[in-house]
Amino acid sequence: MASGKNKTLSKQDKIASFDFNGVGDSNAGLFGLPFDENDAEVVIIPVPWEVTVSYSAGTAEGPQAVKDASPQLDLFDPEIRNAWQLGIWMEEISEEWQTTSTQLRSQAEKYIDWLEDGSPADTNTDYAKMLSVINKKGKELADWLRTRSLNYLKKGKMVGLLGGDHSTPLGLMQALGEVHEEFGILHIDAHCDLREAYEGFEYSHASIMYNALKIPQLKKIVQVGIRDLAQSEAELAEQSNGRVAIFYDYFLKEGLNDGKSWKKMCKKIVAQLPQKVYISFDIDGLDPKLCPGTGTPVPGGLEFDQALYLIKALVRSGREIIAFDLVEVGPGESEWNGNVGARLLYKLCNWMAVSQKKLEAPMLHAK
Repeated sequence: MASGKNKTLSKQDKIASFDFNGVGDSNAGLFGLPFDENDAEVVIIPVPWEVTVSYSAGTAEGPQAVKDASPQLDLFDPEIRNAWQLGIWMEEISEEWQTTSTQLRSQAEKYIDWLEDGSPADTNTDYAKMLSVINKKGKELADWLRTRSLNYLKKGKMVGLLGGDHSTPLGLMQALGEVHEEFGILHIDAHCDLREAYEGFEYSHASIMYNALKIPQLKKIVQVGIRDLAQSEAELAEQSNGRVAIFYDYFLKEGLNDGKSWKKMCKKIVAQLPQKVYISFDIDGLDPKLCPGTGTPVPGGLEFDQALYLIKALVRSGREIIAFDLVEVGPGESEWNGNVGARLLYKLCNWMAVSQKKLEAPMLHAK
């Protein structure tokens, strides 16, 4: 957190006095930067929530893991001029939501175990009531995030969300629907997340894109890297009248193996999207060697540089990144997961700013 003295400085004074070549200050803000809410162009909202995770837990600790790793980054970006001067600031991680997540997660585990046991009738636990409580809190979280996001968006801030599991960004998506007449989602993930109330949880991590489709202003979801899904999800996409397009991982890999360039494949992906784009980035969309601590790792996936190239192709096309989320970063057993998450977060912030002409990338359109 910035010191009281630092808060009294202007943004230009902070830039002038900050040694971005120096050792990262773990006591400063995200990435060791000196900015606060007032002078930051990008606001990151951390949401430490993972109530409905059905495989392995830990992603509620993702925001802290990313923040802890972030001062390790060198802030110089050879592609983007003075990227660090943009101003990135992250809210304090909510202890209240983290505590609620922990409490409800233990109840959800009992409920999931009961489902996996065949939902036996001879039980003294009122699972219907338990499910109702969890669904109610899921809606409260979405409403809380929608309100916070709208506040920042109306102030002209660029907004990113740092999860937490993939259920967390719904409120931000809803807020964008109130600000923009239409937008699309570039969804990078191992999973479709198109299940209706998965395991009975209306705000499940596996239902985020199903819930997003309820936003009238959302015109299209383009999913990339998908390699683990239910037939019902594939059918929903096929019957969506073009609102959902899936670029399966096998399709992308076969294309590369057949000699197609990643550049041409990215061009096809981007062509499916409207002018304004929200990026929803589940880190399990990457090869799991890059994110072994994530909630539901799946073999396959994108390399780090492939994901960045796709994001740059989106910006190169002239489309605008209106907001983003980065979710499912689990701390794992080392700092590796947080380190990769922090680097991806920095790139997402910077390229969103380039797309909105808040930063310059001189070589972006060079051939």
